[in-house]
Amino acid sequence: MPETIRAPAASDASHSPDASGLFTDEAGHTRCGWCRASPLYRHYHDHEWGFPVADDRRLFEKLCLEGFQAGLSWITILNKREAFRAALAHFDAVQLACFGPAEVDRLMANAAIVRHRGKIESAVNNARRVLELQREFGSLARYVWGWAPLAAQGRPGRMTLEATRALTRSAASVALSKDLKKRGWSFVGPTTVYAFMQAMGLVNDHVEGCSVRARADAARAAFVPPP
Repeated sequence: MPETIRAPAASDASHSPDASGLFTDEAGHTRCGWCRASPLYRHYHDHEWGFPVADDRRLFEKLCLEGFQAGLSWITILNKREAFRAALAHFDAVQLACFGPAEVDRLMANAAIVRHRGKIESAVNNARRVLELQREFGSLARYVWGWAPLAAQGRPGRMTLEATRALTRSAASVALSKDLKKRGWSFVGPTTVYAFMQAMGLVNDHVEGCSVRARADAARAAFVPPP
């Protein structure tokens, strides 16, 4: 769930009306409580969060944005996502890897994004690391999906609000974080990586009773990871 688990935030989860972790909108659709705050948040929850992704650019974008989220709420980053895309070469790793000090200084003057030099430099560094992974594995997607946990591996029997709040990291996210850091990546701690895994469909942390949970499960069942 984004904020207790990282993508959305602890403060976002507080919008949920009760202990179920769910809310029902005016049209009668029941969703995870963390996305109640705005239509943009609901759209992200309904169409992106928890659905499997095999596109390298989207995977890289999410890893970068999770890094920018550190210390902030996901809704803050989501509201700035289009500005990030425009500023960071639409997360084209080849282009972003060519950014140097002048581009970093320019980004530090861009009020539409999060102006944190360490995070900006991390995005550039990680773009270069993406290119290395693509050369070694053929694609970032192939590398990432090699770390997907088995369906029941370390997973709660029922995905309740309490269970999602306890899932700030997992054995798989710890292992993936450790390997990324060995390869020179930055801002990829186990909690950040777990939020990435939630968002990109490597796990399904929609709360039981959420109307999107079954769709995310079906998408994951139909998904064929990169060979």
